[in-house]
Amino acid sequence: MNRTKMLTTMAVLTALGTLGAQMLWFPAGVAKAYPVQHAVNVVAAVSLGPVPAVTIAFLIGVLRNLLGLGTLLAFPGGMVGALFAGISYHFTKRVGGAVTGEIIGTGLFGSLASVPIANILMGSEAGVFAFVPSFIVSTVTGALIGWMVSVRLKQTSIVTNV
Repeated sequence: MNRTKMLTTMAVLTALGTLGAQMLWFPAGVAKAYPVQHAVNVVAAVSLGPVPAVTIAFLIGVLRNLLGLGTLLAFPGGMVGALFAGISYHFTKRVGGAVTGEIIGTGLFGSLASVPIANILMGSEAGVFAFVPSFIVSTVTGALIGWMVSVRLKQTSIVTNV
């Protein structure tokens, strides 16, 4: 994929993730669930790879925080999930691998990374058992959406890298 096409795809996915956070979210325990972020992570991991996927997750987190649509928890959840999804897809070459990586990355490791951030920077007393279920609900929902979108993109050959 040439550089211009990659940057354009990254910009579009960043915009979709940011706009989707405003339009589609639901309360899930101590956190809000933003399934579009996880869907974008899977699509980015499959179509662009781990580094661009993490970059997109970071940019979405920055924009969501600047626009008041998210919290600092967007960073560990989104970025760790995107990294795991990208690495899992890289080694398995299967969309299901990216979905599994996203669920494990965000649902388990991202939620665990969120605990100290919430305690230190946000003043929250919520512990691991408060974050893990919330992150799992959000991640599974979004990763399944991302799976459907990625499979469809693969079938139509819109994304040439998949």
